[in-house]
Amino acid sequence: MHVVGSKAIWGVVLGAVLAGPAWAADGSRAMSTREAQVAARMQAVAGNGAQLRAFLQAMPKGGDLHNHLGGSVYAEDFLKWAAQDDACISVADHALVMPPCGDGQVPAKGLDARDPAFYAETVDALSMRNYIPGHPAASGHDQFFSTFGRFSGLEDRRAEAVAVTLEQAARDHVSYVELIANPAQSKTLGAKAGALAWNGQDFAADLAPLQAELPALVEQARASFAELDARVRQLLRCGQADASPGCQVGYRYQPYVLRVLPPPVVFGQMVMGYALVQADPQRFAALNIVAPEDNPVALRDYRLHMDMFRFLSGPYPQVPLTLHAGELTLGLVPPADLRFHIRDAVDAGARRIGHGVDIGYEDDAAGLLREMRDRHVAVEINLSSNDGILGVKGTEHPLHMYLDAGVPVVLSTDDEGVSRSDMTHEYQRAVTEQGLDYATLKQIARNGLTYAFIPGQSLWAADGRTPGKACAASLAAGRTDAGCAALLKQSEKARRQWQLERDLAAFETAQLREAR
Repeated sequence: MHVVGSKAIWGVVLGAVLAGPAWAADGSRAMSTREAQVAARMQAVAGNGAQLRAFLQAMPKGGDLHNHLGGSVYAEDFLKWAAQDDACISVADHALVMPPCGDGQVPAKGLDARDPAFYAETVDALSMRNYIPGHPAASGHDQFFSTFGRFSGLEDRRAEAVAVTLEQAARDHVSYVELIANPAQSKTLGAKAGALAWNGQDFAADLAPLQAELPALVEQARASFAELDARVRQLLRCGQADASPGCQVGYRYQPYVLRVLPPPVVFGQMVMGYALVQADPQRFAALNIVAPEDNPVALRDYRLHMDMFRFLSGPYPQVPLTLHAGELTLGLVPPADLRFHIRDAVDAGARRIGHGVDIGYEDDAAGLLREMRDRHVAVEINLSSNDGILGVKGTEHPLHMYLDAGVPVVLSTDDEGVSRSDMTHEYQRAVTEQGLDYATLKQIARNGLTYAFIPGQSLWAADGRTPGKACAASLAAGRTDAGCAALLKQSEKARRQWQLERDLAAFETAQLREAR
C-alpha cells in the first residue's frame, strides 16, 4: 500500500494489548461493558451538535473509499493557489484560468482584500456554499457539477490537493483514503481509441490496436504519479521532526472512465485504467466510472459500458472495480432508468457500488440486496453529496435499507470541498439524520478498511464482522499470538485493521476517562 509516512503501518507492535476485547475465543461477539458505556455517552450528547461533533471527530474512522481528488479541495485553497500562480478569475462564471489575464478576467492575487464581495461569490461558485435549494438559477445537481469546470484549470496543483486531503483525513482520524484521480495518459489513449474505427460490440477488435501503445503509456503514468507522491511527501514534510499528521494516512488512487464521452473514447480510457491498476497495484487501487449518471450519453450507453467492463475483466481479472451506480432519483430521470443500474454494475463485477441511491426503484430490489450481501458487495454512502445533488436525505435515503439487508456499508465524503463537508460531518449526519448508534458506526469504520482495496488477507472473515481464524483468539485475548503475528507480518490489510482496533480501544478508554 502507498503510505506517505511508512512508519504509520509498520509501527504496529505485535503483542500490543487491545484493552477490553469484545470477542470470545470462538469468534462470537457481544458488546463489551466499555463499548456499552461509550455508546451511552454518544447517545447522551447526540442532541448537542457541538458535543457530538467533538465526540465523532476523535473517533477512529477507518477508510474514506469514495473521494474525488479535485472535489476534495475547499475553494479557499484553490483561490490561495491561484493567487500564488498569478492565475486569473473569469468575471462571468468565476472559473480559474492560468495567466496572463485577458478580457473579462481579474487577477486572483489580492482579491480577498481588493474585492471581498467578488471573492465570496467565487467561493460560492466553486462549491455548494450558500446554495439555496429551489433557486431558479441552478439546481443543486447543476451547481455541484458545474464547479469542476471552474477549478480544473489548476491541475498543476495536484500534489497540493493530495496533501490537503490527507491532512484533513488525519484531522478526522481517517487512516486510509482512496483518491479518484486520472493520469494524463488516460486522455491520450482515449483519444487514440476515438480516432480508430469503432467495431461496436467486437471489443477484442477494438482492444487489439491499443495494446502496442499500453506499455509506454503505463510507464509514463507510473512515473508521473511517483513524482506526484514524492512532491506530496515534500509538502507534508514526511520524515522530518515537524512532519504533518497527513504523513500517517495511507492512500491509493482510483483511475476512472468518463461515462459522458463517445464509446470508443470510453473504451480507450477503460483499457488504460485496467492496465495501470494491474501494473502497479501498490499505487492504483481499482478502476471507477464517473460523471453525471443522468447525462443523456451516460444513460444511452450505460449497458454498453457495463459490457466493456465485463469484457476487459477477462484479460485483467485481478483489477477490482468500484462503480458509480444508482446516483439517480425519480424526476431527475424517467422511472425506466431507475430499474437496473445497480444490478448491472454488480453483474459487471463491481466489488463496491458508489452511491446506490436508487436501490428502492430496482427490479427485484430485495433479491439484489441479498445478492450484494451474499457476495459482500459494499455500498459507499455519501450523505451530504446525496442531499446536495439529488435532494435525497432523511427517511428518503436508502441507508437503512442496505443496513437492514445486511449489505456492508461505508461512509465516504465524495467531494468534501465542494460539499463543504468532511468525514466527521458524514458520521454526524449518520447519527442525527439517520439515527445510527455507536455500534453501527464502529462497524462502518471497520468496513472502511475491510472493503478497501488493500492487498493481503483480512483480519475478519468474509462477513466483515467475525474475526478470522488466524486472529480470533488474539482479538479475544487482546494480544497477538504466533499465528496472528504471522498474519500481521504478511498482510498490509490485517495490519491496518489491527491498528484500527487499537485506536478504537484507546478512543473508548479516553471517552470513559473524560466522562468520570
